[in-house]
Amino acid sequence: MKMFSDEYWMNIALEEAEIAFDEDEVPVGAVLIRKNELIAKAHNNILKLNSSLAHAEKLVIEMAQQKLGKWLYDCKLYVTLEPCPMCAGAIILSRIKSVIFGAFDEKNGACGSLYNLLLDSRFNHNPEVKSGILAEESSELLKIFFNEKRAG
Repeated sequence: MKMFSDEYWMNIALEEAEIAFDEDEVPVGAVLIRKNELIAKAHNNILKLNSSLAHAEKLVIEMAQQKLGKWLYDCKLYVTLEPCPMCAGAIILSRIKSVIFGAFDEKNGACGSLYNLLLDSRFNHNPEVKSGILAEESSELLKIFFNEKRAG
């Protein structure tokens, strides 16, 4: 079986973020894989679903749990933006093996920026964390989105 790189999976997450951008959602995308196979992909759907909880990470976790069950021990989550506290909590509770994200989120990030919930040993599960994969591309999409919002 061909092994795909972190950049490969993050590019798929970026494609999801671009869909969010086109739908006027904050452009964040996520994919969840198991054994080098795509299980689920999603993007922010806060406006469409009228829910402040409809973050890409939460949606992709819910999709994956429908297919695989509540525990995602052998899964990796790729997300274009550092997860917030809510999403970090969902990652911990669903027992995801590792989280790979692109851009840091200085205002809401809970995986290194403001807090690092994922590596807090007081929780009963601590996923591996890797940051900075296609960070420039992820960050640029967010900058364009918010610059357009401010200008328009």
